[in-house]
Amino acid sequence: MREKWSPNSWRSAPAKHIPTDYPDAAAVARVEATLKSYPPLVFAGEARNLKSSLAKVAAGEAFLLQGGDCAESFKEFHPDNIRDTFRALMQMAVVLTFAGSKPVVKVGRIAGQFAKPRSEPIETQDGVTLPSYRGDNINGMDFTPEERTPDPERLIRAYSQSAATLNLIRAFAQGGYADLRSVHRWTLGFVADSPAGERYRKLADRISEALEFMAACGVTPETTPQMKQVDFYTSHEALLLGYEEAMTRVDSTTGDWYDTSAHFLWIGDRTRQLGGAHVEFMRGVKNPIGMKCGPTLEPDDMLRLIDALNPENEPGRLTLIARFGAEKAAAGLPRLVRAVQREGKNVVWSCDPMHGNTLKTQSGYKTRPFDRILAEVRTFMDVLPAEGAWPGGVHVEMTGAQVTECLGGAAAVTEEDLSDRYHTHCDPRLNGAQALDLAFLVAEGLRATRMEARKVANG
Repeated sequence: MREKWSPNSWRSAPAKHIPTDYPDAAAVARVEATLKSYPPLVFAGEARNLKSSLAKVAAGEAFLLQGGDCAESFKEFHPDNIRDTFRALMQMAVVLTFAGSKPVVKVGRIAGQFAKPRSEPIETQDGVTLPSYRGDNINGMDFTPEERTPDPERLIRAYSQSAATLNLIRAFAQGGYADLRSVHRWTLGFVADSPAGERYRKLADRISEALEFMAACGVTPETTPQMKQVDFYTSHEALLLGYEEAMTRVDSTTGDWYDTSAHFLWIGDRTRQLGGAHVEFMRGVKNPIGMKCGPTLEPDDMLRLIDALNPENEPGRLTLIARFGAEKAAAGLPRLVRAVQREGKNVVWSCDPMHGNTLKTQSGYKTRPFDRILAEVRTFMDVLPAEGAWPGGVHVEMTGAQVTECLGGAAAVTEEDLSDRYHTHCDPRLNGAQALDLAFLVAEGLRATRMEARKVANG
């Protein structure tokens, strides 16, 4: 690992999953120079606040909820879609907060989650071979040479969409839309309409009673602003390092470098090579960061990556996002957790139950069975406490819209249903109902963990 870091030091390291087939390198440089002159999307102080909150998650005093689109698109950019995803995350957060009796740190995969690594750089249809679709900030979905040719001007459009999205989210988070009573009313509506509603009704009723008790004591959104405002942060995979470099600025109060494209950035399972460009870039920015940890990651390699990305062992700096798949989590996850515990590393452990559970149906749809997603979360909730660690969060690809992309859930989406509303531009997402299903089921695990801790504390 290089000793000296700068925002462009990644350029001398081997880079994976960054497109090199832009027709005009000078145009790419011009766009990156333009982005450097644009205002930051987020501020260093906000990123520091998130890091402080994540330090509480690392200590077992809070829970991380991270969710949103697999890949944002230009076509589906609409205030209603942003609102519905924000609303679903708020509903999930209320359920998790009550069940775990701990604050929930809310982070969206939003306002910047455009690019995706692809298994193959090219795609062939009917004998025609073109570049693979890599996300709307690189190229287009339509299978034509014009659409599939990488276009750097798309980065400008992605920046503008991210800025508009952030503006709306801040209004929702601080303007009263996140009022705790309203969020709970939405959840009561979900419980009433859900086929699994009876299972969730008891928890929903207890939340209602808690809110009524608080109101009787004079604790209302009118008297307590925290009940109608939330801290909401943004995140995305730091894949296109030219864009990330252009958005990296010196914080005037500390002199540190922050990537102002998002509060939280993560390294994917395919780009976490020690000595590679993505690790090189991420080690130098002071944002809280994450790293995906899959079945190919060995404990010793993980520890070397932790040392590179968080050499001071700062709580809240590094989140390890486990993504094994339901069938591999029980064998692979304990080895990693055990190594972290043995070496005394301060990390947040989060579970991504989406990426290891993808399959293709006979009809050609890429999907994720809800029961496999749930099985991986349950394994995560069992393994972490068994190894003496806190199961600190979940990281899900979801949308507030009622799409039909993942199989199962309380609404029992079938393979035949997938074609009804299969709208994703990349990987299948939980719909709003499935996301809330998952929140209630995670809540049961948090409550069990809390009860067990109380039992141990009381002897």
